[in-house]
Amino acid sequence: MRRTPPGTGPRPPKPPKGMRRPAGLVLLALAVFFTALSPLLRWYAFPRLAKVPAGQYQAMVLEARPATLLDYGTMKARQVPRVTIVQTLKGDVAAAHRVQQATGRSVVVWNTLSYVAGPDGRMVSRIPERYVFDAHTQEPVHATGEAVGETVDGDPVRRTGIEYKWPFLTQKRDYAYFDPQTRTSAPIHYKGTRTFHGLEVYYFEQTIPWTRVPLPKKMPVQGITPETVARTGTTRWYSTTRMFWVEPVTGAPVNGEEIHKEELRGGQLVPGGGKVTAFAGHVRMRADYVDATVDLVSSQRTLVLLLTGYLPWGFLALGAALLLLGLVLEARARRPRPAAAPPAGGDVSGGP
Repeated sequence: MRRTPPGTGPRPPKPPKGMRRPAGLVLLALAVFFTALSPLLRWYAFPRLAKVPAGQYQAMVLEARPATLLDYGTMKARQVPRVTIVQTLKGDVAAAHRVQQATGRSVVVWNTLSYVAGPDGRMVSRIPERYVFDAHTQEPVHATGEAVGETVDGDPVRRTGIEYKWPFLTQKRDYAYFDPQTRTSAPIHYKGTRTFHGLEVYYFEQTIPWTRVPLPKKMPVQGITPETVARTGTTRWYSTTRMFWVEPVTGAPVNGEEIHKEELRGGQLVPGGGKVTAFAGHVRMRADYVDATVDLVSSQRTLVLLLTGYLPWGFLALGAALLLLGLVLEARARRPRPAAAPPAGGDVSGGP
């Protein structure tokens, strides 16, 4: 009989040396990458990717039911069943490109038109505007030149504050809001958080007291111009309370209303030298346009949240998980392995 020497029998295979350490280092590198990507998305990519499109086109229909309207034939106010206001907004891409070259900023140039029509469809007033603003912050950009300068009804203006749209990630605070009738800016006040069509919105309100304002250059009666009215001594006055329901992530209003009042005062056109209502009514967005606006803003809201919340926080959590897993693997790779124990007994093989 011949005894096999101890420890010379078959042994279980050992894992390759160094396999755990490279895996741990790779996980640590990925953890650093995703952790660094989180603030880059929020503070670098978001301001450069979240912008108002330069070529945007939008139409909105508002109505006042009922309303008070001036009959220019009798110069007396009368109640009518409906006054319609059509607001169109069209981005001027070529003008925006020229302003961007001159200022070095990413800008949007909006050409807008507010067209007011009576119940018979005839024009009551039409006021065009040109609005130049930063594509991300919505701050006015003061460009010069006839083709790109800011105007209201053809008159040059210098805006301060916002108009039409609030900034991305709107705050619970007051903002300066530009009023195109008075050509001035005034605070629009944050009045609280509400729910509108399933969306959480911020409610803002602004009141403009009675103020003398210019007559529209396009008058509803043929042959009458602002100059001929001015020669009679008659003046136009205006007051309004405007209300907006703003989705705070996108800064887009999903609903707007206005309690609008206009008067002609004094002069030869107003009997007795007093005052007469030119237009008064509670203006509201038409229901179908409210629904379409809510749907559009809801889809855009998800894209903004991806850049400001979902992806940054997701990458931060992923980086923390990878860091923890990488540290665990590194710790296990550095732990010394116990020595292999000799077999309990030798193998016995036959032989003389």
